[in-house]
Amino acid sequence: MNSPISTQVIVTAAQMQAIENLIFQSGMPVAALMEKVALKITQRIAQLYPTHRFPKVGMLVGSGHNGGDALVVARELHHQGRQVKICSMMPKAKPLTRVHTCHAKAIGIPFVSLTELQDCDLLIDGIFGFGLERDVAGDLANSFNLINSWQIPILAIDLPSGLNCDRGDVMGTAIRATHTLCLGLWKRGLLIEQALPYIGILERVDFDTPEQFIIEVLGDRHPLWRVDPQTCLRQYLPIPRPISVHKYNLGHLLLVVGSQRYAGAAILAALGAKASGVGMLSIAVPSSLKLLVLAQVPDALVIGCPETDSGAIDSLAGLDLQKYQAIVCGCGLSLDANSVVKQTIDSDIPLVLDADGLNAISPVADPNFIRKLQSRTNPLIFTPHGGEFSRLFPDLMTSDRLDALISAVELCHATILLKGARTMISFLQDEKPRLWVNPESTPALARGGSGDVLAGMIGGLLAQGLSSSDSAIVAAVWHSQAAISLANQRSIMGVDPISLAHHLLPFLITVAS
Repeated sequence: MNSPISTQVIVTAAQMQAIENLIFQSGMPVAALMEKVALKITQRIAQLYPTHRFPKVGMLVGSGHNGGDALVVARELHHQGRQVKICSMMPKAKPLTRVHTCHAKAIGIPFVSLTELQDCDLLIDGIFGFGLERDVAGDLANSFNLINSWQIPILAIDLPSGLNCDRGDVMGTAIRATHTLCLGLWKRGLLIEQALPYIGILERVDFDTPEQFIIEVLGDRHPLWRVDPQTCLRQYLPIPRPISVHKYNLGHLLLVVGSQRYAGAAILAALGAKASGVGMLSIAVPSSLKLLVLAQVPDALVIGCPETDSGAIDSLAGLDLQKYQAIVCGCGLSLDANSVVKQTIDSDIPLVLDADGLNAISPVADPNFIRKLQSRTNPLIFTPHGGEFSRLFPDLMTSDRLDALISAVELCHATILLKGARTMISFLQDEKPRLWVNPESTPALARGGSGDVLAGMIGGLLAQGLSSSDSAIVAAVWHSQAAISLANQRSIMGVDPISLAHHLLPFLITVAS
């Protein structure tokens, strides 16, 4: 992803502190950086919460530099004509924060009790920054709960107070922000699912962190990165095509999908694959489904396979798997087709395993699955949701989601796309794990069949020559962004998987234009 490091790297609190220390050691005064950051915050507040609609602003101020940022913002909003009130939430402020407190009082900004802020139109949370290490408890916790009960819009500076910067979990209790302006670099905890109820809309305020300081602290093999959706789509899609190209140059994808019980999954995966622009699409289904699938996907080569008594694919006998550039296996397959999953793995063709393709290789179904996967030479992509991931890697789910995913990739050497409100894609790069977070999604994707569309898209991109990591990242971003676009047009309730699949190409046209 060709973007500046500062726009994509994800850091811990300790890493951010180390980078800031290098900035200060280089000669940048703390006070100067605070002024710069606060002015950028003030500019963004003016855009998000204009004065005519939000004239009364309450400042929640802590004792550290986060509180100092808030006090500078309070000063600027006061000079712009807003009715600003400040509530100091903590005793004993740091020296720079004390200086700004004195100035705010000198220019007539009132300091008030917490209850006097409940008539405000907007609250600014500047209580705790990324350095919080203890739980919020006692009177302060009660204050947080009171603030949350007011239903006043809250803008959090850097991260909502009470949220752990690295893990994204709540330390006792936390402010539920409407909007969060992350300062400098993306903080790890803000990109984890459990933080979502607290951060609201998340943005980054860039204060021109020098790239050399980022590299000095993180090195050149840093594992955690945030995808920029627009940059990603414009960089990779649509895949360039020479004028003399023909269908066999654009990849031949095989879908091994469907059963009598889950016939729709085969169709949805096919629609996702078609949207990717793959040159040739073959679909292996139980023979009883052949005419149904052909009626819905007439441009595909539909292969009727021998089936079990339960209506699952019994085997891929007679099918030359070596002629395909990629295979997607598992969507709607059912557990009665476990032997078919083994055939696709043994073929060593670039492979996407989804749904029952993953369940078939779980430790319960096959205790030796890790050893078998490591013997493959061609790319392998897993696309589990949380439950499937837990079945595949039961020993890893005691750690947090990011750590668990990185450990799983180190174990099985596959590219893993872990679905969720913060979909994550991890893989080995130069034998070291790298993890990218897709930062934007929508509840509209919480529909049965959405994942089948995604699996087909990944397979289609893989068959056309994208790497396994790029196929997974690009498909995840395209899938989620198209769903967001469609939800904006129709509402969340209107994004069913069929509609989503048909919206993929129209959405891409708007991105490319």
